[in-house]
Amino acid sequence: MSEFLEEISTARAHIECWLTDMDGVLVREDRAIPGAAELIAHWADTGQPYLVLTNNSIFTARDLSARLAASGLNVPEERIWTSALATAAFLHQQKPGGSAFVIGEAGILTALHDAGFVMTETDPDFVVVGETRNYSFEAITKAIRLINAGSRFISTNPDATGPSPEGPLPATGAINALITKATGKQPYIVGKPNPMMFRSALNKIGAHSHNTAMIGDRMDTDVVAGMEAGLHTILVLTGISDPAEIEKFPFRPDEILGSVADLLP
Repeated sequence: MSEFLEEISTARAHIECWLTDMDGVLVREDRAIPGAAELIAHWADTGQPYLVLTNNSIFTARDLSARLAASGLNVPEERIWTSALATAAFLHQQKPGGSAFVIGEAGILTALHDAGFVMTETDPDFVVVGETRNYSFEAITKAIRLINAGSRFISTNPDATGPSPEGPLPATGAINALITKATGKQPYIVGKPNPMMFRSALNKIGAHSHNTAMIGDRMDTDVVAGMEAGLHTILVLTGISDPAEIEKFPFRPDEILGSVADLLP
């Protein structure tokens, strides 16, 4: 056992850059998880590059920075990487200056606009589905017809439901499924668990997979995508996963910790 712990310690000693999920890792129900503020301050004080990742495509990085500040976490907007930003970066790589019909809110609309995309309902290159609390039958119908006419189907993330105080809400993955059923076409999903989101995050901070760790609370997104991207994976037990949940999967993270407080020096 001591040899195993020594191997983990040695592996973590080589980590110079950090990617971390937000909900369930740094915050829970808009309250900072103990140790999160201190860890972010430690990274900032020691000059360790980091990014906070989220599949949420509703909000801009500035919005999320303000939300985290209200929770007591000082995370500048340039240290936040959303599925909306990753999607915009991917589409800019695919077709610079392209056009898109978008179902979504400020996060994805702003990201695509800043990437040089034109929003249109007339023969767009892409139909992009992001998260929103205001899905309309008219917009979904339009998306289906545009995809059938040849527009490429892109989605920010696969999450079928999202949390709310009253219970689960239908999220992006549920709308993806509806459109897929109507068109027979699957979307290309950029957000977690696609390791592309992690690779684009690495590019943003000039990091390399061999010396970067991913901290998450979900086996089915954070850990599997981090593993496939070649990162050192750390699962914390402050979010959705518990020991019983971990046992359901055939793979394991490099480390399982109680919380981010266990990463403090």
